[in-house]
Amino acid sequence: MPQIRHICTSIVCPTRHNNESTHRIELTPWDLRLLQLEHIQKGLLFHKSADKEVNENLIQHLKASLSCTLNIFYPLAGRLSLVENEDNTTCFYINCNGVGAHFVHAAADGVRVADILDPVYIPDEIVDNFFSMNLVRNYEGISKPLLVAQVTELVDGIFIGCSINHAVMDGTSFWHFFNTWSEISRSGSDHDKVASQISTSSTPVFGRQFLDGLIDLPVHIPFSQLQIPEKLVPHTTSSSNYIQRVFHFPKEKVAALKAKANAEMSTNSISSLQALMAHLWRATTVTRSTKHDLTTDQEITYRVVVGLRQRMDPPLPEQYSGNALLGIPVKSTAADLLHRGLGWAALQLNKAIASITAEETKKYLEDWVKSPTFLSNTRGDSAAIWSSNSLLTGSSPRFDVYGNDFGWGRPLAVRSGAADKRSGMLTVFPGAEEGSVDFEVCLLPEILQAMGDDAEFLEAVLT
Repeated sequence: MPQIRHICTSIVCPTRHNNESTHRIELTPWDLRLLQLEHIQKGLLFHKSADKEVNENLIQHLKASLSCTLNIFYPLAGRLSLVENEDNTTCFYINCNGVGAHFVHAAADGVRVADILDPVYIPDEIVDNFFSMNLVRNYEGISKPLLVAQVTELVDGIFIGCSINHAVMDGTSFWHFFNTWSEISRSGSDHDKVASQISTSSTPVFGRQFLDGLIDLPVHIPFSQLQIPEKLVPHTTSSSNYIQRVFHFPKEKVAALKAKANAEMSTNSISSLQALMAHLWRATTVTRSTKHDLTTDQEITYRVVVGLRQRMDPPLPEQYSGNALLGIPVKSTAADLLHRGLGWAALQLNKAIASITAEETKKYLEDWVKSPTFLSNTRGDSAAIWSSNSLLTGSSPRFDVYGNDFGWGRPLAVRSGAADKRSGMLTVFPGAEEGSVDFEVCLLPEILQAMGDDAEFLEAVLT
């Protein structure tokens, strides 16, 4: 198995002191419920630059541009802090103290770009090690960095992987940060000037004023610091017996699936993504039925992570930095999924997602404060985000992934790390070609292998 060689770890701080960065940023219920989960881990694979000078100065250049990026995303240079209250409750917040993010320089000796892209299944034994902070929970941000950027040099490529505390940012904020860093990097050497221009045109919004009059901040968590090991530390872990494969859906195949789903239900409300998710929901159910003796009356849950910025009233700005998402469970029996068709499955997803109104969103926030619950990735836990027959889709095909040119060209591929990875996770990304969509599918080996032999499923996939 290829070894990832650690070269050095540096602390990267903002280049200038920002008066705003002295304050604390409160965590909302959307943030706090993620304390038990692991970090967001996403990264990009690049060819090495043909310019020898770029390669020689790469690490220093990326550190310098990251430092300027932290002038804008200054909370990522801080830590989580907590306050114990006299009533045995605890409050968590982001302490914008500027102590720094971590930058890891590593090398994957003997590993080439083709070793990542050519195999049918993702080589997890390599890719997982392109990320730091594996198995670190979000509540550990009290003592650990909120951002670790790892740059791994391959024989002919570069992988830039970021691990960001999920209690601090969701996917929208994650890619906003990544897009900003790449823009500052490709600007050349005058990073501060570009950072100043970016900070006035697309500055992240850290304020929590939208919660005024709805809930009180800080939110009081009903246990003390001494109870954290009991309340937030999982006592068991799930099996990591899974394999992963990226299925690429070309633009014309996506359009055909959408048209078919809408035609079957005599509607035009089903989106491209909903049709794709329905296609995967049905395909995984078919293979689970044949490989795992899934009975037709068993309930299958597809949990879809829905963005809430535009569902609030008034809407939150797209630049809002934090978490603004909710997992929506969509349920069906295996029989209905197998026999009612693509359009029916897509319409169930459509109706569930459409049901999330501004009033529902506000009610969730109010109810959470009264009775906090924390998401878990442990099977058997009452708050677990999935079970053995469930699926979970996060991320979005709308994120600007392939626009992240750091100065030597567009990325070749996007990959996620091992954090919170479980069988049943279907992570969606935009494809490299406009209008195409990629799903990074994580399933038990026998299920994923059977999907690769399913002719009906593969009709929509570029093979």
